[in-house]
Amino acid sequence: MIVIAHLSDVHFDGEPRAAERARTVMAYLDALPYDLDAVLISGDIADDGAAHEYAQARATLVSRHPTVVCPGNHDDRRAFRRGLLGEEEPSAAPVDAVVRGSGFVLAVCDSSVPGEHHGRLEESTLAWLDEVLTDTPREVPVLVAFHHPPVELHTPYVDGIRQFGEERLAALAERHPHLTAFLCGHAHTAAATTFAGRPLLVAPGVASTLRLPWERQDDPEHHVHLDEPPAVAFHVLGDDGRLTTHYRVVVDARR
Repeated sequence: MIVIAHLSDVHFDGEPRAAERARTVMAYLDALPYDLDAVLISGDIADDGAAHEYAQARATLVSRHPTVVCPGNHDDRRAFRRGLLGEEEPSAAPVDAVVRGSGFVLAVCDSSVPGEHHGRLEESTLAWLDEVLTDTPREVPVLVAFHHPPVELHTPYVDGIRQFGEERLAALAERHPHLTAFLCGHAHTAAATTFAGRPLLVAPGVASTLRLPWERQDDPEHHVHLDEPPAVAFHVLGDDGRLTTHYRVVVDARR
């Protein structure tokens, strides 16, 4: 059994609130009586892409489990590379990464568009992902992660800044049947749908929770709950190859 913890949208801003919420989730994961195969943090690590925000993130997002991060629309690629990856002369190229575990591959793509809030996979990222999938044996499941969902989630605030150009990703998926599922964040709400005939699983937000349209008819300008506790997803690949996702709200045990 393979277990991948998935959190997203931590939005470090130099203040204690976001950092404490992220710290609560990381402490919960570290206290588990099980060694996770990976921890995925799918974007919006910083709130403004500032150096001090990445310093705060680097000090907080520490885990005994293998951890991989990707940028979101609030991140800055150069600052992300310098502050989180330790690159002294960081480039502005997409931040793509692959985790090759025992019995699975997690390909993490950068869907951010510098200076914009919507997402789009660059051609270089699609070529890189195609190579990862080609080099992975067909019997090994591949999970593909990024920040922006490539479909509408019926949440207008998020749908307007989702991932576009998604038909290219769908065409790539058609060539690789061992691409098992897509994982993303950005929406600040746990959600499950499909894309390109695969599950598309959305991590809940850590910094805040999106208010759905039918939850805020009397107050349409306020899109988020700030007082809901943070949450995390667990993606489980069974020995039979079937994928199951559990969502868990995380409450600080010290309170």
